[in-house]
Amino acid sequence: MANKELASRLTALFEEAGQAHHKAFIKTNGDDPEWPIWYAEYLQPKLSALLQTSFTKSELVYLLIKAEKERRENQAKPAWSEYYADFFLQGTQRVTFL
Repeated sequence: MANKELASRLTALFEEAGQAHHKAFIKTNGDDPEWPIWYAEYLQPKLSALLQTSFTKSELVYLLIKAEKERRENQAKPAWSEYYADFFLQGTQRVTFL
């Protein structure tokens, strides 16, 4: 799969997760201080399949927190879902997950 297509699929997956999370936490308008745990649970099987790698939920929680921290520090312009897609795409090229 070409990187551009994979990036598009990753972006769509993060957007899907965001919508599902908001629905799950509709009563709090999506507010969830433990969001990385929820996202890791939701994303792990789908993300593993797309990236053709495996990682634990704990590793995924760590990566989600790292992506968000970097996005905020860099005051990134793209949508969060695009930033996360790029973060994970670049990460799989640099790092081998357990």
